[in-house]
Parts: sequence; structure tokens; C-alpha cells
Amino acid sequence: MKDLFSDNSSLYQQARPSYSAEIIEQIMLHVAENALAWDCGAGSGQFTGWLAPYFQQVLATDLSAAQLAQAPKLENVIYQAASAEESGLDDHSVDLVTVAQAIHWFDFDAFYAEVKRVLKPQGCLAVIGYGLIEASDLRLDQLIQHLYKVTLKGYWDAERRYVDECYQSIPFPFEEQSVPALQLKYSWTGQQLLDYFQTWSGLKHYVQLTGLNPLAEMAEFLQQQPQQCYEVQFPVLLRIGQ
Repeated sequence: MKDLFSDNSSLYQQARPSYSAEIIEQIMLHVAENALAWDCGAGSGQFTGWLAPYFQQVLATDLSAAQLAQAPKLENVIYQAASAEESGLDDHSVDLVTVAQAIHWFDFDAFYAEVKRVLKPQGCLAVIGYGLIEASDLRLDQLIQHLYKVTLKGYWDAERRYVDECYQSIPFPFEEQSVPALQLKYSWTGQQLLDYFQTWSGLKHYVQLTGLNPLAEMAEFLQQQPQQCYEVQFPVLLRIGQ
């Protein structure tokens, strides 16, 4: 499992999308008991907070202690630095395992072996993610597409393709449940958009290798109307297995 997000963890926590009630409600339709959930690759707790009201206890793990330090402090949540392949949980002790926007970095075989070890017989795995941001403003959407597909081409880690393929190409050795199409929708300022793009791993690689600012054209466009909010959305990637 790679750790690409320890640097500037506070920006990641602030700028990344949250999730939604619709996502957790869909997942909970398939959960038999609510004693313990394991949120793996929890980062700064974007999805952990959605789990906490539904479970007696939540274990949130991540390779990055710096990321976990940014997560919300919740009474029934334990944060622990651990790999996806070695949770430290007891055999058949977990009702739900979740992975939000992280599974594409995992060693699939090793992680799934750990999931099958810790899940109860009626336990459930939910893999959650979101695809490329889309904007209703045509010019902004063109700039996003150009940034992602042209400027940063060749700077993304190979694992990013699993997101581009909507998680449909990841192995998924579980009895899969049907889920509806969902989206995350936001109204973001130009600064929120720029902060979000700064968290992209491909953008970080580009800056490190070239020393150039790939957001210059985007920033120039957004600064024309600094108070404007832009309607954006992310397609939700959701696979649920038992």
C-alpha cells in the first residue's frame, strides 16, 4: 500500500470531498449487525464520521499517522496506524469493512485475505470512491479535462486507472449487491477548487518533476470572478459485497 498523502495532511482533510447520507444508507441496507466496523485506508476520516452513528465501535486505520491525526475525534472511533493487510483485528469480529477512495492503492489479494479473515459470516465489504470532478460551467469543465488528461498525463500513478475505470476492473471476490447510481454535488468557490486540485497525487508528481505550476491557467480563469461559486459533481463509485 502506498502512502502518497502524508505531506500536507491538513489540506487533504480540508479540501477533499466528503461523502453523503445516500451512500451510507445504501451500504447499511446490506449490514446484518452493527457492533464493529473497520474503515480501512481512512485517511483523515472523511468516511469514518459517516460510520460512527451506525456502529457501537469503529476502527479506522491508515498507513499515514499524519493523516489520522487530522481526523475528527469521535467517542466510539479508534484511530490506528496500520496497513490494509494487517489490521490487528480478531478473526470473524467485524460486521462491515469500508474502504473510501483508497482501494486502488492496495495489494488486492493480501487485503481481501484480511477482509475474509476479520468479517463475520454475514459481514459486508463496501468499496467507495468518486471519479473525476465535473463542472456545470463549460469553460471550467474544459480546463479540468485538460488538466487531468493532457497536462498531467504520464504523471499519475498506474493505480489511478482503477478510478478511471470506475472500480469495475478491480478484482472483487465477493457476492456483489446491486446499487443505484449516485453523485456527490457541491457548490465550491474558486479557492476551494484550487485547494482540491492541490491534493491530486498526479499534480504533486508534476510539480516535483518539472517545478512548474500546472494550475496557472485554471487560477487565472477562477480569479476573474473570485466570489463566484461553481456547481460541481463527482460520480460515486460503490461496490458492496458479502
